[in-house]
Amino acid sequence: MLHKYLEIASTPAVKNARQHYGSAGQYARIDGTLDPGAAPRNHLLGPDEEAFIARRGEFYLASVSETGWPYVQFRGGPIGFLKVLGSKTLGFADYRGNRQYITTGNVAGNDRVSLFLMDYAQQRRLKIFGHMHVVDVTLDTALAARLAVPGYDARVERAVTITIEAFDWNCPQHITPRFSEAEHAEWLEPVKARLAFLEDENRRLKNRLEQGAA
Repeated sequence: MLHKYLEIASTPAVKNARQHYGSAGQYARIDGTLDPGAAPRNHLLGPDEEAFIARRGEFYLASVSETGWPYVQFRGGPIGFLKVLGSKTLGFADYRGNRQYITTGNVAGNDRVSLFLMDYAQQRRLKIFGHMHVVDVTLDTALAARLAVPGYDARVERAVTITIEAFDWNCPQHITPRFSEAEHAEWLEPVKARLAFLEDENRRLKNRLEQGAA
């Protein structure tokens, strides 16, 4: 089957680089070189992708300026602020920040974007190609309300949707495991429970010894 993400990424220059370094044959059957009319895959989000996205509280967003310069922006918020609206659509509320509006300006001229979602703890990463659309909240209050995170203290200025063209899972090689405060807290719960049990048991045994000595 045709790997949609690799088909988009495999420009003539990329294919030339693979030829030079000896990996052209490895990708020829899935990047469209040998069978450009094959049925596509990796263009519709499935349960694994939806679950992965729902657990993220951050991602990196790349766009390209009118002068050809790439720009990468970190986006963060509550877990799940990047919402899956359908098998080909993502959305998020764009909160007020430093007011540089670089990404907003870039996609006004070229709506192509790339998203990079990381799970450092599990050494997983998901890459997404898409087209980004930005609308002021006053022009689509229903969409803004759908994307807003209840209880999150930040001012929503824009509603953003991204129409997905393709995605790709990267291998875990070279990803250094890192853990969030919440992940540390979750994994330490059994340790804390065990420690509390042992401390309580120790107190009870100590009391028995003291009563016996008396």
